[in-house]
Formats: sequence, C-alpha cells, structure tokens
Amino acid sequence: MLDRLLLVIHLVLAFYTTLANCAAQEPLILPGYKVGETIPVSCLNRTIDTGEHITDASGQLSYIPFPICNETGRPFELLFGVEKDINCTIDFIDDPFFHLLEFYVHNDAPLTCRIPTKPIPPSLLMKEFEAGTTDNTDGQGSLSEVYTPMIVALAGTLQLSHLHVSTNLNVLVHAAAKSVAPGTIAAVTAYSVSRDPPTRIVIGDNLPLRFSVRWYPNTSLPSGWTGVGGHLTFSTLVYCILSALASAAVCVAYFRGVELPRRLKSHGKDRLGGMERGGLGGYGIANGNGNGYGYGVGKRD
Repeated sequence: MLDRLLLVIHLVLAFYTTLANCAAQEPLILPGYKVGETIPVSCLNRTIDTGEHITDASGQLSYIPFPICNETGRPFELLFGVEKDINCTIDFIDDPFFHLLEFYVHNDAPLTCRIPTKPIPPSLLMKEFEAGTTDNTDGQGSLSEVYTPMIVALAGTLQLSHLHVSTNLNVLVHAAAKSVAPGTIAAVTAYSVSRDPPTRIVIGDNLPLRFSVRWYPNTSLPSGWTGVGGHLTFSTLVYCILSALASAAVCVAYFRGVELPRRLKSHGKDRLGGMERGGLGGYGIANGNGNGYGYGVGKRD
C-alpha cells in the first residue's frame, strides 16, 4: 500500500514539474505584428580594414543596430503596414564609417541588414544574450531563423577625396498573406534611386538618408509597367477624344471664317463678270433676229 502511495506521489510531482517547465518555456509560435508596431533594423558588423563580417566567440555573425537617426534619436526602424517617407540623417560620418561606406558604394561588401520576421519576446532575447551567442546588446546572434534578411543596395561613386552617395532609397516590404500568417514579414529589400543628384560626402559630414517605404499585403508584386506605348487606358481614350474634338473645331472655324467667305466672294465675282460680258455682246443674249446665239446687238442688212 505504501509503495502504491509513493508511486502516486511521484507521478503527481513529475506531472506538476513537467507542467511548470512547459509554462516557463517561450511559446514556439510567436505572435504577429500589429499595424503600426515598430520593427527594428540591425545590420551586419564589419571590419573597416577589409569589410569582412565580424563574428563572436561562438562563431555567430555579429549584428549591430542601424545608426541613430537625428530626427528620432533612435536607430532606423519600420512601422508594420505603414507607408511613409522616413528621413534618417546620420550625424558626423567618422573615419571608420566613411571606409565602410566606401565598401558599400563600391559593392565590395553589401550593407546586409535584417528585421525580425515576428516580434521577438524580450525574454527570448535575454536568454540568447546570456547564453553568450552574441556580442552585441540586441541579442541577435543565432536567431537567424526568426529574422528576414534586408539587403540595402546603396549606390554611388568613389572619388579620391570624397564619395557621391544616392541617398534616396525605396524600401519594399512584403507581408505574408493575412489568411496564412497574419502579422508576419515575408521579404524586404531596399535600394537607391536616382531621384536627386547624389550627395557629396567627406569625413565629418552627415549622411541624409530618405527612405520611401511601401508595403504589399502578400508576396505578389503588382505590375506597374504598361510597356512601350502602353495599353489603351481611360485617360488615353479621353485625350484622343478631346484632341479629335479640338481638331474638328479648328477645321470648322477655319472653313466658316476663312474658306467659305473666300469661295463666296470668288463665286460672286465670276457671276458678275459673266453678266457684264453678256451685256456687251457676250453669249446668251438674243440678237435682233431673235436668235439665241448671236453676238451682241444684231447687224441689220
């Protein structure tokens, strides 16, 4: 009897221990983003000598937060589902960062960044940091499976004493379909566009980056290209109709104002001239003999 009681107690204690351990663990399914929720951007840490990536003691890639923007006092970040133009001025380009810009602009090393695919619980980041798998403060070492890569294609040209950087960038973010995985990042990319002349950068200057962020509710990219010449659209049809009406109005005005009076005047002169020729001996005036084809006044014998 005592053995049975001890067995039951042991089983109960094992059950509650397992239940407590499960409750203490983080859920495997992370909650998705809500509209307007901030999404931090972190980038791969690189050396200024060769542009190679930096790893920590355990061999994990080291990521650091994006440089701080003067406008917000925080690193550059996105807002889930919010389309807007974001200004991010990086103050005082020091010598190390200037050399990194040279790598990025010359495409010797890409500006490799990433964003969390879903919000990461702070407790999970703290466990990652305490485990020693990362050497930065945001705890983003071996959590690559919960991040979406974000390659920033920064365009520009290298000069001997300065850089020219295209500081206008488009940011395209695809969210997973709401019916499949609501609040989840599917893909993201950023690239420079030639909207304004490139910005000249030397050591000590600031770098005024301007991000135009656009979101897509699924992984499909809508077509915005209509080809050379385009297809027939409503605006094109209206333009053609208005052009035809304007051309017709000009033609009618010219005919009634210029061509018709000229023709009437010419026709009147022709008729008046014919009548004058008939009265002086022209055709069609009867002669004295009563014939209809004589010349002027008939001659009497």
